[in-house]
Amino acid sequence: MSQNFLECDREQAFLMPPDPRDWLPEGHLAWFVLASVQELDLAAFYASYRVDGWGRAAFEPGMMVSLLLYAYARGERSSRGIERRCVEDVAYRVIAAHQAPDHATIARFRVRHEQSLADLFTEVLSLCKEAGLVEVGLIAIDGTKLHANASHHANLDYAQLAREILKEAAAVDAAEDELYGDARGDELPEHLQTREGRRAALQEAKRKLERDRANASTDAETAAGEESPAVKLELDPEAIVARAQGRDGWLREARHQLDEHRRLRADPIARSRSERLLEAEHRLQENLLVEREANEAYEHHRATAVTSDGRRFGARPNPYVAPELPPGKINVTDLDSRNVKTPRSYTQGYNAQAVVNEHQIVIAAEVTASSPDFGHLQPMIEATNEELEAVGVSETPGSWWRTPATGTSSRWTTSSLAAPAC
Repeated sequence: MSQNFLECDREQAFLMPPDPRDWLPEGHLAWFVLASVQELDLAAFYASYRVDGWGRAAFEPGMMVSLLLYAYARGERSSRGIERRCVEDVAYRVIAAHQAPDHATIARFRVRHEQSLADLFTEVLSLCKEAGLVEVGLIAIDGTKLHANASHHANLDYAQLAREILKEAAAVDAAEDELYGDARGDELPEHLQTREGRRAALQEAKRKLERDRANASTDAETAAGEESPAVKLELDPEAIVARAQGRDGWLREARHQLDEHRRLRADPIARSRSERLLEAEHRLQENLLVEREANEAYEHHRATAVTSDGRRFGARPNPYVAPELPPGKINVTDLDSRNVKTPRSYTQGYNAQAVVNEHQIVIAAEVTASSPDFGHLQPMIEATNEELEAVGVSETPGSWWRTPATGTSSRWTTSSLAAPAC
């Protein structure tokens, strides 16, 4: 008697068209993500595309949003990883409707719609509120360190940056000397150095341009969105809330304003190392400027503020003086990352803070480059209250719970979290 096995024929074609709805169980996360995106307002995504139908067809924004949300929920942050999974993973194939956008398209979509994707956080929170999941009885706050795509060996101080910039300049000069010799390098080509040559070349260029316009097809690139206006750096001393940590609290708030300014400016990281070195030097100068302005605001506060019992603080006998050269280091690969402390050692990365309720619904989240967790408590409380107010939740959280890196837990009531007046 022959052995009995189920047939395994990999060359068997589908006898009927497959139905993707049969590939995943009804309770799979992919269906939940798709249903949630259908309820979101995606007008901001569609508004950035042409309405006349011209240009190369783009991937449907709703599909791309669903793909990114599902990938991030599964812990997949890499655009290349998402591209691979659109081929290999059934759930990704269902969400992408058997399409496979390449990693460059995925990355460009994320960059192009970065602000709109961030705004979806409030939309999702509103859905959770309508579903009865946003309860504010007990709120938990915790942070974790995230590793950046950069090495700590790329951290340079101001003097090292200056030496690197001079070294780069010398290397560029040497390369140009070898390439151009005694020439300047930007001379016109020989056939354009005479009047007759220029006239003939320009007439030929004009004829070619007219031919190209006449034969132009409708397969043009999608028009890029308008460039955001530049954001001017202006430190607002009036917005700095006096903190119990004294000068450190003022400096922390000033750095927070600088980080917000850089977030709004959203300058991309240059590919050229020379440009990254110059940008790193500029950021160190900005850090020093903000430190000086925050120190001046703090000294003014001490000289003019009044305590609860009517006494003045008075000026310090030995006021803090900012250094002449920018202190600290900056990473020339990832300019925003810092060498943050973890429970075991240090890592080049960020400090991510999250606020959740008893249903594990994320109410607020922030990413900073400051290692200590204690300085983020009040900002996270304020961010939580803003998010709750935005979705129409008027209840006040009853108590807050936090587990710092030391492993000890702390619990506060709302009344005990009032900001100190000094």
